[in-house]
Formats: sequence, structure tokens, C-alpha cells
Amino acid sequence: MSIIDPDQAETPPTRQKSLWRNPDFMKFWVGETVSLLGTQVTILALPLTAIYSLDATDSQVGYLRFVQLAPYLVLALLLGIWVDRVRRRRVMLWSNLARMVLIALVPLLWVTDLLSVPVLLVIACLIGVASVLFDLSWMSYVPTLVKSPEHYVEASSKMGISSSTADVAGPGIAGVVVAWLTPPIALLAQTGTYLLSIVSLMLIGAKEPKPVAVPERRASRELKDGLVWVFGKPLLRWLALIGFCCNFSMITTWTMFLLYGTRTIGLDSTTLGLIFGTASVGGLIGAVVSRRVVARFPIGPTYFVAQSGLLLGPLLIVLAAGPRPVMIAMFIASFFTTYLGLGIAGVIIVALRQTLTPQSMMGRMTACFRTLLFGGGALGGLVAGLLAEAVGARNALIVAAIGSAAVVIGLILSPVSRLRTMPAAVVEPAPAA
Repeated sequence: MSIIDPDQAETPPTRQKSLWRNPDFMKFWVGETVSLLGTQVTILALPLTAIYSLDATDSQVGYLRFVQLAPYLVLALLLGIWVDRVRRRRVMLWSNLARMVLIALVPLLWVTDLLSVPVLLVIACLIGVASVLFDLSWMSYVPTLVKSPEHYVEASSKMGISSSTADVAGPGIAGVVVAWLTPPIALLAQTGTYLLSIVSLMLIGAKEPKPVAVPERRASRELKDGLVWVFGKPLLRWLALIGFCCNFSMITTWTMFLLYGTRTIGLDSTTLGLIFGTASVGGLIGAVVSRRVVARFPIGPTYFVAQSGLLLGPLLIVLAAGPRPVMIAMFIASFFTTYLGLGIAGVIIVALRQTLTPQSMMGRMTACFRTLLFGGGALGGLVAGLLAEAVGARNALIVAAIGSAAVVIGLILSPVSRLRTMPAAVVEPAPAA
């Protein structure tokens, strides 16, 4: 996610209608950025708490990553039905409050000698449940603030910038704070990000419309509707399947590298934070330029190149050799390539999903994607821990890199890679008489 002339990428109408002039979206954007920053710190600090403070085994670290993402695999579809029937902002407020309290429990239990690996697994799982509710809500909430489908790419680009900024700042902050305060106390320091997010959400003035009334039906029927919608549309189906593979690859590689870096190479938390933070600049660059890239180049080939970079990035880790500075540079290049591809592809994927789905189905569509995407991540974390313990972290990384590269074949077959422009937005169906 090629550099282009900004004057050629944007037209005057686009500048006049920019979301910079939408105050409620800007408040939401700030709140989500802060919330994502807290999430990124948690992602690194939790496993480091298990590794450094609790002497967890490789498999236990894999279990920790699994239970944090498993709620997406188990609950996302069911909760997506409920999210479609309620106001999303309220759900986001309570979700962030729950995450703030749960994360604060970790240092509290640690200083009282009550923290253990099983307890940390339970807390991580509950944080995952709150994250499911937040993620299902924010993506469905954005169209109510943006309103016009022609702004979905811009909104997705801005949200991608938020995610990438958090990716850049989060690991670096986590690495430094963990080294300074120890992993559990570092978690306490970042609970304030969720508090700031709560405040920004409360300041949004736009009244969220009442959810579209739907007939009371069995949950199984609602689940079927969401699955049929996603898997019945070729573009959505391929986005979901490729997304599952990409998330499996990313989380598997990330978890294996964390074990390889800390236990085989002996990298400290500050160096790990430097690697992840510096490499995440690629994601920030991708999100920043994605809107202009999409405006200038065909959307399908752009998606293909970006996703290919994500999938081929892990090969650089297994090829890293030589003096430690050279290896660290190659580690950064690997994650930089992955995050750059994710930054561009993520904007395209979210815009396509929002364009191809009516508002009344948004929660269930999001839930279906979250189940597959984070389900892939959960399984990737589990496989990473078990495989690293069985064959060693480096051998496990080689297996993961080869499997990730093989997914490029699916990208070649995907109809998304052949799109030239953004498809027409799906119109909300009229309610039955």
C-alpha cells in the first residue's frame, strides 16, 4: 500500500465532501484510535506477562493467544444477531468499560500473588468477548455517521490509519513500558486509553437511528441469513476465505516469532517493541496512501499486490541470518512488508464489505467475517504454540512461511483480484408489507 500525485488522485468534489468536516465521525475516529492503541499494548503485554512473569511454556503462550481470539470463533455470529437489533454506540461504551476493568485486574492480581496462567487465560478470554462486541458494533456504526457510500473508502482509510498508528505506537510503548515497569504493571498504565475512548464516544452528538425492526425469528435462522449473505456473494465469499488464511498466517507468524525472539535469540522486550513498532510504519504508510492508490489504480490488482505482500512477508524471517543487527533489520523488513500489505488491503476489504451489504445485515455480515478472520487468528495462535513446542520455533516458522506463500494461489483465483472499480452499493431492501 505506489506514490502518486495527490492533485491527480483527488477531485474538487471529493475535497469538498471530506469527512474532515464531519464532527461526529472525527470524534468517533479519535476515540477508536485511542482504543486501538490500548488494544495493541495489550496484545504484546499479555504474552510477555505470561513469558516473563509466569514462566509460561510455548504451548501456554499459544493457548493464551487462542483464548483471546476464540470468542470471535464461538460467539461472533450469535452476538452479531443481537448487535443488529440494538444501538451500537451503547454497546461500544460498555465493551470498553469492561476491557478497562479486566486489564486493570492483571496487575492487581499480580501484586497480590494471585495471578497464574489459568487466571490469565480466563481474563484474556473475557477481554476477547468484550472485543467481539466492540468490533461488531464499530464497523456497523460507521455507516450511520458517514451516511453516503461514496465516503466508505475515505472512512476505511481513516480507520486504517488509526489501526496502523496504533500498530506503530503500541508495540514500541509496550516494549519500553514493560522493560521499565514489568509486564503486569505496564497493562495498568494503558487502561487510560479505554477511558479516553469512552469519553470521546459520549461526546458524539448525532442520534443513532433506531435499528431496523426485524421479525422475531429463531437464532438459527438469523445465523443462516448472515452466512448465506456472505457465502452467497462471490466477492464477499472470497474476501472471507482469503481473510481467514491471512489472519491464520499473521497470528501464527507473530506468535512463533515472539517465542523464537525471546527464547532462541534472546531479544528483550524493548527490542521486540522496536521491531514491531518500526515495522508497523509500513501499515501506517499503507493506510495513508490507500485512498489515493485506489483512486488511481484498479482496485482488484491493488488488492492482489497488497495481500501478496502480506502473505510473502514471513519468508524474510526464515531467511534472516548473519550478525544480530542484520537479523533484526530483516525481521523489521518482514513485518514491514506484511503490515504495508495489510494497510492497503484492509481499507479495500472494509470498503467492499460495507458497499456490498445493506445496513440491516451489517452486524451479521461483520459477525460472519469476524468469526472467520479472528477464528483464523485464534487457530493460528494455538497451532503456533503447539508446533513451536513440538519442532522448535525456527522450524515452525519455516512451515508457517511456506504455508503462507501457498495462499497466493487463492489470490490468483479470487474474483476480487479482477475487479477494476468499486461495485455499486447494495440498496436496503424495503420491509415486507
